[in-house]
Amino acid sequence: MARAHWRIDELPWDRFDASKVDPDLVPLIKAAALVEFNADDYTAYLCNVFNDDPEFQEAAHGWSVEEVQHGEALGRWAELVDPTFDFRAAVERFRAGYRVPIDLDASVRGSRTGEMIARCMVETGTSSYYAAIGDSTDEPVLKEICRNIAADELRHYKIFYTYAKKYLDREGLNKVQRLKVALSRIGESEDDELAYAYYAANAPADAVYEHKLYNAAYKRRAFGRYRRKHVDRAIAMVFKACGLKPHTRLCQVASSGAWWFIDRQARKLAAQAV
Repeated sequence: MARAHWRIDELPWDRFDASKVDPDLVPLIKAAALVEFNADDYTAYLCNVFNDDPEFQEAAHGWSVEEVQHGEALGRWAELVDPTFDFRAAVERFRAGYRVPIDLDASVRGSRTGEMIARCMVETGTSSYYAAIGDSTDEPVLKEICRNIAADELRHYKIFYTYAKKYLDREGLNKVQRLKVALSRIGESEDDELAYAYYAANAPADAVYEHKLYNAAYKRRAFGRYRRKHVDRAIAMVFKACGLKPHTRLCQVASSGAWWFIDRQARKLAAQAV
């Protein structure tokens, strides 16, 4: 992670074009900013789990620095679009209601290999998500931010994948075990983190949090951003992390199923909003 990295102040802020901002996209960016900025908690957890692996701990801290930078860049863009949005206040609201359990000395995935595979799933999701967001916007600054973040997340995937192979050599998880971890982590996208971030970033101060309400509001705006190419790429990354060959017939079938589900959900939620 010692490579030269993009800087927030070097983004083309002078090219910001308010006329090209999609209002339906702004709530998603506000929520994403909070989730990205909260990476330090995950780093504390990872360093507890890998307390005897200083090499990985260093990589985890480097990862966290970049994730926090993602949050800061997205938050700055959101404040530029909406001057009433207070990024730091939204962060505090998010953290007051949602906390990552960090006081653990063993992975919640049951193994260190499983932990790395779970992290690969997160990076798979974020890389495809920001690629989809970037492709769906014409606003120059946001497009550049998303391009940078998507590239970072792909590189982060490769880092966690490298360590997954290291621990796989020691722990010997088979493909079925790895797939179970992957599917379990993918299923957690329905948990409170994204829904609560959406609430903390967008709901009025006196609003009461309702998971179903804010989860649906998030998904309605997010799912419609995806295109088949984003899903194909994500499924290939999932297969690779699980020890399965990407770009095979099985991978194509899985990708078709995933695209059918996302497209169906996007249409259903859009219809409900009318």
